[in-house]
Amino acid sequence: MSILVVDAGTSAVRAAVVRPDGAVEHVHHRPTLPSTPAPGFVELDASALAAAALEVARAALAEGGPVEAVGIANQRASTIVWDRSTGAPVAPGIGWQDLRTVPLCLMLRANGVRLAPNASATKLAVILEAIDPHRARDLCFGTLDTWLVWTLSGGALHVTDATNAAVTGLVHHDASGWDDDMLAGLNVPASMLPRIVDSSGVIGTADALAGAPPLAGMAGDQQASLVGQGCTRAGQAKATFGTGAMLDVCVGPERPGFEARGEHGCFPIVAWRRGGSDTWGVEAAMLSAGSCLEWLRDDLGLLGSVSESEELARAAVSRGEVWFVPALLGLGTPVWDFGARGTLLGLTRGAGRAEIVRAVLDGVAHRGADLVEAAEADAGAEIAALRVDGGMTANATFLQALADASQRPIEVSPVLEATTLGAAYLAGMALGIWADEDDIAEAWAPRQVVEPRRRLDRDRWRQAVERARGTVPELSALDF
Repeated sequence: MSILVVDAGTSAVRAAVVRPDGAVEHVHHRPTLPSTPAPGFVELDASALAAAALEVARAALAEGGPVEAVGIANQRASTIVWDRSTGAPVAPGIGWQDLRTVPLCLMLRANGVRLAPNASATKLAVILEAIDPHRARDLCFGTLDTWLVWTLSGGALHVTDATNAAVTGLVHHDASGWDDDMLAGLNVPASMLPRIVDSSGVIGTADALAGAPPLAGMAGDQQASLVGQGCTRAGQAKATFGTGAMLDVCVGPERPGFEARGEHGCFPIVAWRRGGSDTWGVEAAMLSAGSCLEWLRDDLGLLGSVSESEELARAAVSRGEVWFVPALLGLGTPVWDFGARGTLLGLTRGAGRAEIVRAVLDGVAHRGADLVEAAEADAGAEIAALRVDGGMTANATFLQALADASQRPIEVSPVLEATTLGAAYLAGMALGIWADEDDIAEAWAPRQVVEPRRRLDRDRWRQAVERARGTVPELSALDF
């Protein structure tokens, strides 16, 4: 009763077999790095991504199969357009980080239409204007989940799940279906859109794989991580600390009351859809997390490897004198200031490598606490403990700083990337391997729990953030 999971991330595709006890085995990984043909442009080679997905899926299945079903997790909002008859992409895919549509988003905002450049809607519009200005071709649109299902089903299925559809910018605010007014405003033919399906439920078969196992689960990466960490009851929350960081809290069957962004900078999301019913969540975002450690390593040369940061930070002679605000790409939740910039404060002649590295880890931890506080406020729910996954959770010094900054227990995922486990749970529920969401919640067993040991100075932190804001006023004025 095992599940094959294919997970398409920002820089790689991996596949693994997940056992009924939650063990993740036979992991195969292929890099699929995006390209940057111009400043602010991020493009994907959809054909190469499809080939990599088939390669890793077949390899994992050959080693660990047979399996009962296939689950899919994916980076959200990246946009691919292909010819329906040939299955060939008609243009480079546009990655979720791509900023080429900022002018279009600002123009739409002036006309009362609020779309962010990371959503799929304007990416799709610019692709269509470039390759089919008269809207005469028979084309398919999809986010990466759609493209993976199309690939694995041999072109038989053109679908997306509710978690991915809800972040395209093309659905009604209650995620009930595609928004005809938005489609008309962007001149997007409804015929090219995928059918919206449940996140957990059999939708067809993966005919491109040996044994043609059923395709039974799919979700965007953050929602998959939420389910993978057992956050299936209202008030349970997880944060994924990778290049950036996302915190998601399960809210329940009722959609959050705000339209697009809450008072404290969070967004409503569909956490998953099962049996035609949505479970909603609230999401908070940090734009720079692990990328700050990469900056210390690659650009400043203060680290030989990211893993060195743990011990080096412990060697700091003092703590709380040097402050770092991780705003290398601006600030996300709760203030959303795209013109904020990374800020290092409190340097003295005695501040060395250890103190700077410590300040960076503490700064990311403070930002994590910001996300917790904002999500609590916008969700109207107390987050008693925070579950975490992602590359930075291998760093014990960071985990302790996060517990101290947030004043909450930090429960560390037993697997570094919980997206794979979440996609397996969604597929497994469709087949009865796991009975329901309560069964998944009961399966949670953290690798460790880190309790707060001291209180960090949150007032000083907020003062540091204020000094980082508005560094580039023209960008600070942007609001999507």
